[in-house]
Amino acid sequence: MSENVVSLHKATSQPAVESAPTVLTVVPDAPPAPPVPLWVRSARTVRAAVTHETTRTVVRGAVRQGLYTANGGRIIARRTWDGRTGARYERMIRAAEAQGNLDTAQEWEERLSRFRAARHHRRMDLLHSPLDAAKGVAVGTGMGVGVLVALGVALAVNTGHVADVVTPLAATVDFIATLIRIVQIVWGPLVTLAPFLALLALWSVGAHQKAAPQWALPANARSSEGEPITPSIVVKALRDLGVASLRNAIKDMGDAGASMLGPIRIAGCGVEVDVTLPSGVSTVEVQQRRRKLAENLTRHEHEVFITIPEAARTVRLWIADSGALDEPIGPSPLVTDDTMTADYAKGKAPWGQDLRGDAATISLYQRHLLVTGLSNQGKTAALRALALWLALDKSVQFWIADLKGIGDWKMFQGIAQVLIEGPADEHVIQATEMVENAVEEMNRRIGVRRADPAAVFAPLIVVVDEAQLAFMCPVVGDDKRPYGGSKATSRYFMAVRKLHNQGRAVDVLMWQGTQDPTDQNLPKLVREGAHTRASLVLGTESQARMALGDKAVDGGAAPHLLRQGLDKGTLVVASDGIAIPAGQASITVRTHFIDDEPAAAIAGRAKTLRDGVTTLTVIERGEERDALADIATVVGDAARVLTQDVLKRLAALAPGAYESWSFLDLKRVLDGTGAEPYKSDGRMVVGRDRLARALADRTADSGSEGSASAPQ
Repeated sequence: MSENVVSLHKATSQPAVESAPTVLTVVPDAPPAPPVPLWVRSARTVRAAVTHETTRTVVRGAVRQGLYTANGGRIIARRTWDGRTGARYERMIRAAEAQGNLDTAQEWEERLSRFRAARHHRRMDLLHSPLDAAKGVAVGTGMGVGVLVALGVALAVNTGHVADVVTPLAATVDFIATLIRIVQIVWGPLVTLAPFLALLALWSVGAHQKAAPQWALPANARSSEGEPITPSIVVKALRDLGVASLRNAIKDMGDAGASMLGPIRIAGCGVEVDVTLPSGVSTVEVQQRRRKLAENLTRHEHEVFITIPEAARTVRLWIADSGALDEPIGPSPLVTDDTMTADYAKGKAPWGQDLRGDAATISLYQRHLLVTGLSNQGKTAALRALALWLALDKSVQFWIADLKGIGDWKMFQGIAQVLIEGPADEHVIQATEMVENAVEEMNRRIGVRRADPAAVFAPLIVVVDEAQLAFMCPVVGDDKRPYGGSKATSRYFMAVRKLHNQGRAVDVLMWQGTQDPTDQNLPKLVREGAHTRASLVLGTESQARMALGDKAVDGGAAPHLLRQGLDKGTLVVASDGIAIPAGQASITVRTHFIDDEPAAAIAGRAKTLRDGVTTLTVIERGEERDALADIATVVGDAARVLTQDVLKRLAALAPGAYESWSFLDLKRVLDGTGAEPYKSDGRMVVGRDRLARALADRTADSGSEGSASAPQ
């Protein structure tokens, strides 16, 4: 039997091609999805209706209005009870006892006794009041009737009618009858409306006090960010802090929880208040909950600072106005006042503002300095601002090593006697040798001081920015001693330690800037040798302890809680050179930012105060040197320079060529040139003019004495 083939496609003009019969496989359609049960659809509808914003708003409003009324009744009942009983006095007594303030407790107990005595006197008077009231009513009624009759007699005499005697009395009776009729008419509606009026009064009290949960309040009331700080807000924030003993103590105090608080004082862009904690609550428990306390006060975490004053069991809260710490502070006085000068011994550098908005100034006199923090948070700017101020004291000398090497310190060209710029190992080696030269200068000064206790020296500030590169340097010198590291064999570490130990006494001071401190890139002995320790934002509390020390962190210092990127230039400072509130171990300073252009202008003012300082830029080692030309370079524009200073400058200029030079080497090069050292004021010096003539007169012969290569 033949099989009929049904074509499923439209026929085309192409000729048919004989082929094997095509077998079509019919794929049945997928079975239809089962219908959604009615209860599922109903549940979804109900859920959508319940979670809709309109429904939530209606429910929130209904709950809010109901709670306003209920809690308004509770508030009125509480006030009435307090007014009629001694409950308020008893709460005050319990609050004072919870704080251990027995004098205050005794004072409130005396007030309670006086209240009870007055109440007893009033109750005893009530025993006689009915009889006195009856007598008063009888006498008043008799006098009233007598007055009306006398008035009627006078009226009758005037009119000549005897009946007018009772006219005033009759008019009074009619008036009383009218009042009774008015009361009869109004009484029914008044009795009907009285409950509604009472509920309205209760609602008004509850609405005024916002007596409803936070979630039920309107949107504008729920967003209470920036609201003024009041005693009730502070007490509520402490109560909800999650410390059971604190919560129970405040609950026992009742409304008197505010007795824990001292006066709320305006403090710069915020307020400050001392909180005396109840017995059994430690200050650490409050410090550890800084974020929750800030949120309870409707502030961000960085807007609340907790410190420990001198008083026992007390914490000091500084609460910023909402958003105030995000506003920039003004420019530095160094920028705005072009007549400002500096005084190393007696002056204070304008560094920024504290959280109160007051000027934060710091003394740099005989204090080693350490500034640390995460990268790109303003460390170099904070360190440079102090150096710029101190540069305005022409007696101060600077030796600077910028191991970042991107020009942050280039404005000190012509101010600093030594300026090293670069991040390479060679620059670290030069910075290490610079610090070692400072140690030699320190030892020389100590020797002079032994011979002459009254000797005074020009301050020498040795600055190493990005000092972590020096501690982490892997290079080992020819003497097999590493330049970096934190062991006794490390050249940089030991040089810094020596300056920390004795440099202060002869005004040779070490300033270091370092980032992201660890025990490897900032050894313990070095960081603890700094008199002034300042930290920008850090990552962890352990780093904060490295930067500032345990005492400062235990006292409330928290650079690790600053906001990276948002709190640039904000420092937590621990130093006796800056004014710190009594009882605190640190202070937070928002430093002025001085950009490169104004920094160059300040440096220009500093250069005008100085007499031709020539900055030595350290060069590569092992290079062939023209000794006479180098001597002229280090003398610079000065009329004459001490021979020992010439030797130091030569060693800084090219350590490999001149670090082993003595006075005899210097004399050998200058002999016969006409620029030989000579005495001035009893000390050997090298003169600038003589050197200029020697350079002009020397022959082109490379083997002559004046152009001899420096001995290696």
